[in-house]
This record gives sequence, C-alpha cells and structure tokens, in this order.
Amino acid sequence: MKQIILFIDLIRLKKPIGFMLLFWPCAWGLTLAYDFKGEKITYIYFLSLFFLGAVLMRSAGCIINDIADKNFDRKVERTKNRPIASGKISVFKGLVFSAALCLIALLVLIQFNNLTILLALGSVPLAFTYPLLKRITYWPQLFLGITFNYGLILGWTSIKDAIDILPFILYFGSIFWTLGYDTIYGFQDIKDDEIIGLKSTSIKFKKNPIKFITICYSFFLISLIIIGISLELNNYYYLFFSIIILQMFFFQLKKIDIKNSLLCFTIFRSNNFLGLLVLISLIVGKL
Repeated sequence: MKQIILFIDLIRLKKPIGFMLLFWPCAWGLTLAYDFKGEKITYIYFLSLFFLGAVLMRSAGCIINDIADKNFDRKVERTKNRPIASGKISVFKGLVFSAALCLIALLVLIQFNNLTILLALGSVPLAFTYPLLKRITYWPQLFLGITFNYGLILGWTSIKDAIDILPFILYFGSIFWTLGYDTIYGFQDIKDDEIIGLKSTSIKFKKNPIKFITICYSFFLISLIIIGISLELNNYYYLFFSIIILQMFFFQLKKIDIKNSLLCFTIFRSNNFLGLLVLISLIVGKL
C-alpha cells in the first residue's frame, strides 16, 4: 500500500489539473473535425481514448521531469518531498514505471489511424526534453505550449486522417494560452528558481507580468474568433466565448499577485474550467 501511495504521488494522480490541461486541446481538435449530425459513438469513444492517453503520458512525463530535476527539486520548498527528490523511489524504478506507462499509452495510440499514430510518435521527444530547457532558456513555457497542445492536431487527424490549416490556427493560439497560464504557475517558485539558477518566463517578465500574460491570452482569443468565423459557428459559440473572455481577464488577470503563491496556483488551476468552456463552446457552436 505504501508503494502504491508513492506511485500515485509520483505521477501526480491527486493533481488532475496537469492531465486535464493536456486533454483539453485533444478534445478541441477532435470537436473541430467531428460532424455531430452523424454518429455520436465514435466521438465519445475517441474522447475517452484521448483522456486515457493524456493521463498516461502526463504521468510518464512527470516521472521523467522528476528524474531530470531531482537535484533542483531538493532545493525548492514546494518540490523537495517528491518521491524521487526525497529518495523514496529510485531513479531506476522511476524509469521502469515511465516505460510501463508509455507502453500502455502505445496500446491506446494504435486504436487511431496511421497518420495520427505517426504524428503522435513524433511528439514523444518533445515531451521528454522539456525539463532540460529550464537550464538554458527563459522560454521553457513556450516549448511546453508546443508540446502540451500537440494533441489538438492529433484530435483533428483522428477524424479527418489529413492535415489542414484550421487546427493549426487554434494550435498556435493554444500555445500562447499555455505560455500565459504556465507563467502564472511559475510565480510560485520564482524565488527558489532564481537562487538555484533555473530560468522561466515568470522570471523574465516578473516586472510586468500583466502585460505579457494579456498579450498571450489575446492571441488565444483571436484564434478562437478565427475558428468561429471559419466554421460559421452559431451564436451559442459566441455566448460561451464572452464567458471565456470574462474568465481570462476579470478572474485571472485582474487578480494576479506574483507574491501570493496560493493565489497564483488558484488562478492557474482555473484554466481547467476554461478548457471545459472552450470545449462546450465548440460543441454547441456546431450543433
């Protein structure tokens, strides 16, 4: 039982925000491509596969991240008790767990068409190199955005079995969404990160965070507008779009205080609700 609890802590299963933020772009891409006037079962089935894949890959990614950052995590108050950093789970055992999770994720992946499988396999190196970027650039969050929203393209190709410009428009905007919310998340560790020499957009833009995050969120909102116009979505889409604007600007941006770690985490976590809002807007907009 103790080992099971440690494994749950290792893969952050008690903190679903991570795999939900990985799942939402997959669901968006799937919804963009899907014809709701036809059979609904395929949509629910694929949505379930993407959810399972997001949980598995995020869990594997957490383990690799903890292995790569174990020496840094020991020096950060928020992360010093993580299983690998604290020595409760060995690096070797962590690698075995990660490999097992990736194998199960592969079994999920082969349920899709060949194009989706090929594109997904191409994203694996992105997922496992992210931890290294915090050592060399102030823009690891940008790389995270490229990686975390990659599922949007996979969601599209799982239905269309072809590449198109439309999902890339939302993919581009979603990268900035991640860039914004992960900058907010990074404010929790900014003091420790500066001491141990790690880099992030949180550090780079700490003197003017509101302006930077506003720009990021604006790109995301513009991409949603373009999607709405391109797909000729109905007025219900724009009703939810207005709620998305309120959530981003009047809940998140208006309340940011980079010196308040708990508040920063609360604002960051609210992006899970925003992801759901975007999904609902796309669904009702196409009905």
